[in-house]
Amino acid sequence: MDMTLASCREFVTVLASDAPAPGGGGAAALVGAIGTALGNMVGSLTVGKKKYAAVEAEIIALKAKCDDLQKQLLDQVEADEVNFLPLAKAYGIPKDDPNRDKVMEEATIIACSTPMHIMELCCEAIEAIAVFAEKGSRLAVSDAGCGAVCCKAALQAASLNVFINTKSLKNREVAEEMNAKASGMLDKYCAMADEIFASVRANF
Repeated sequence: MDMTLASCREFVTVLASDAPAPGGGGAAALVGAIGTALGNMVGSLTVGKKKYAAVEAEIIALKAKCDDLQKQLLDQVEADEVNFLPLAKAYGIPKDDPNRDKVMEEATIIACSTPMHIMELCCEAIEAIAVFAEKGSRLAVSDAGCGAVCCKAALQAASLNVFINTKSLKNREVAEEMNAKASGMLDKYCAMADEIFASVRANF
């Protein structure tokens, strides 16, 4: 079942259950989509206003990008479930099975792929929100700040779903490569989100 088609209450109920998915990755994707949409809302409230005519073309283009980011992030809710289930099944392989390590390794790398992509999408969203916060309607600037906070949380949450899996990889070269990529995104874009929040907070 595509959990993005469920109600908010249903999603939260399943999230709180012992079901293997959605979990941290799916929740991160949803929060990232919500954060992106909050930034996008600022754009919606900016377009068509005479006061912001000079930046309207830029905002319209940015809104189109965020429409796509929102869709991609929502798509990751199901993708995370699909890519995690092979790992969940691999844990059930008997420890004396000679193929267990190989299957576990491959499944772990697959399980890392979705949260890593969620991180990448959140980074793009934070960059967009920075523009909305700077150039968008002052009446909705608080929503840009809210969007930045949500996307930062989603970025951090997704990273933990990468790190918990890379820890168990036998191929440490692959693990460290993924860890370095995730850490680089955290360092750059958490700081950017914090700057957006601080700039928005300074308005009040």
